Amino acid sequence: MRNFLHKAYNFSSSWTGTIIIVLLVIFFFAQAFVIPSGSMKRSLLIGDFLFVKKFSYGIPTPHLPWIEIPVLPDFNGDGHIIKGKSPKRGDIVVFRYPVNEKVHFVKRNFAVGGDEVIYTVDAMYLRPNEGDEFITKNYDKSKIVTLQGRLFVKEPYSNLGISYDEKVDLLPLVLMNLAKNRLAMDPTIVPELGELRGDLPFNAFYIKVPKGEFFMIGDNRNHSDDSRFWGSVPYRLIVGKPWFIYFSWDKDKKVRWERVGRFVDTVENNPKFIYEQKD
Repeated sequence: MRNFLHKAYNFSSSWTGTIIIVLLVIFFFAQAFVIPSGSMKRSLLIGDFLFVKKFSYGIPTPHLPWIEIPVLPDFNGDGHIIKGKSPKRGDIVVFRYPVNEKVHFVKRNFAVGGDEVIYTVDAMYLRPNEGDEFITKNYDKSKIVTLQGRLFVKEPYSNLGISYDEKVDLLPLVLMNLAKNRLAMDPTIVPELGELRGDLPFNAFYIKVPKGEFFMIGDNRNHSDDSRFWGSVPYRLIVGKPWFIYFSWDKDKKVRWERVGRFVDTVENNPKFIYEQKD
């Protein structure tokens, strides 16, 4: 036993052993990820360096870092060598961008397969696939509304970082994408909601999330390229869940020490960190 431990120590101390151990960690357990854009501000900030827990939703098929080439075949056709539980509603998730699978995105999972979503530029509504009884039992009554004769939940997630930038009118961008057939949601009329603009024959956008897929939305709703535009994310592209922030600095390279070492669950729900994210 002592001889084995001695050999294991010598192996792990070598360059070859170190590289193999690091790759095994990256492939199967945790991977570094940096927040590149403000789509999750104020929950996560540009310049937050995270470790992603890759075993949160199964074990994804490993890829070589940076060049993102898979090192194993996708045996099951679901992007994972071991299938696990699916992302829950409200989870912050790291996944591969459906438009370019070599790029990683981080968003909040707004809806799961079978759910219905209505978007009105300044608000989002969720109808879970479990139906009315589930809605009345699991959501705050003040958030439950009737749209098109059915129950929906307005802004179902209470995370403090979720926000709309009142200075930004997202409607022109949405309409431009709609005209170019680059909008994943369909125009619809919801009698209970006000008009978007007087000259439009619709006042909202609708989607039913396909089975086995996830509707990903940025918390910084008016500054996010997300499932509203390019559609839902299949399970095969799910990578993992942000774990904790191991380093953070702002645009001036000033270290944000108060965020270093914090779990993501802490910074997204603590008013102290939400307040500090406003600048």
